[in-house]
Amino acid sequence: MIDFPHLQDYLAPVSKARLNEDETYDDLQIGNLIDVYGDDHIPDLDTADIILLGAGEQRGNGTPNNANAAPDNIRREFYQLYHWHKDVRLADAGNILAGRTLTDTYAAFKTVLTELIDAGKTVIILGGSHDLTYAQYQAYASKKYIIEATVADAQIDLHENSPLRSKRFLLEMFMEQPNYIRHYNHIGFQSYFVQPRMLETLDKLRFDCYRLGKVRENLEEIEPVLRNTDLFSVDINMIKHTDAPANSVSPNGFSGEEACALSRYAGMSAQLSTYGIYGYLPEKDRDNLTAKQIAQMLWYFMDGRSVKNKEAQLTERESFLEFHIAFTDIDTIFLKSKKTGRWWMQLPDKNFVPCAYTDYLMASNNEIPERWLRNQERL
Repeated sequence: MIDFPHLQDYLAPVSKARLNEDETYDDLQIGNLIDVYGDDHIPDLDTADIILLGAGEQRGNGTPNNANAAPDNIRREFYQLYHWHKDVRLADAGNILAGRTLTDTYAAFKTVLTELIDAGKTVIILGGSHDLTYAQYQAYASKKYIIEATVADAQIDLHENSPLRSKRFLLEMFMEQPNYIRHYNHIGFQSYFVQPRMLETLDKLRFDCYRLGKVRENLEEIEPVLRNTDLFSVDINMIKHTDAPANSVSPNGFSGEEACALSRYAGMSAQLSTYGIYGYLPEKDRDNLTAKQIAQMLWYFMDGRSVKNKEAQLTERESFLEFHIAFTDIDTIFLKSKKTGRWWMQLPDKNFVPCAYTDYLMASNNEIPERWLRNQERL
């Protein structure tokens, strides 16, 4: 049971009437079906599959806190969309109250997230600055949960000399002791923004970094990465400026459709419990296009969650096609789901890890799949 009266000390309610300018929502619009923490309503978070949580804190980016304008802008667009997924129940827990200091906001954010994660919920964070990812991680670390974390960002925020916490929060995540990050993935970095030695350091840690151009060549290769992820953090600067005008970092990036596909892959993960979308500044947006883009990414996350709900457990072998493969004197097993078409491969420790069809093809040609090799190195 989620102790919502306790969480209320850290949360501000949401006004659906204000978001929709006192108009009523259509019966099948998300705004009509989502269970929202409002001025006179306590949501039933225990029955929800996905819970929205606003966190508009911007001080980590060097700007004054903007009173949660970003989360409500996204909600305004998201609530207008139509709910197609009857098997996915939504709730909205409201907005994290900004603390007197940035550290106070982190503490409140961590407290609320920890309770929701412990209750087995999937939380979507409508965020402020990207450094809130650190507080997102702290929700796991405070309970000593060992996790896999994935960040999608045009840049890699490891700048130790930056005065902005949003530019150096990954250092805190990686260097904190004790550390509970089993593995880290970085998706969509743009090489000209990244110091080469930074990538060398991440590679020595056996972390995986995927360049934007490489990911766009075959987006499906990232699905197994997100299937194995507990914490997913997105900076909207991963999306090119024309598709997300509030991104003023780069004209290049993922297209809006590709960002929606990544969001859908995240929704398909049975392991993922927190998904934060950060870096949205309403004052830089044009015609609310970035808010609309993020809203559609949330819709596709729900679509992925509906697919996940149909997936069988790996122990239900009758739901999988089984392929016994030998490559370079290694005997292993590949599984393909009859329901979703997704693939898994067995490591020498007999555990199965998510993979792609291309890994199966490489093994069939007596080549060692790089994904298999990287997982084996980490073992």
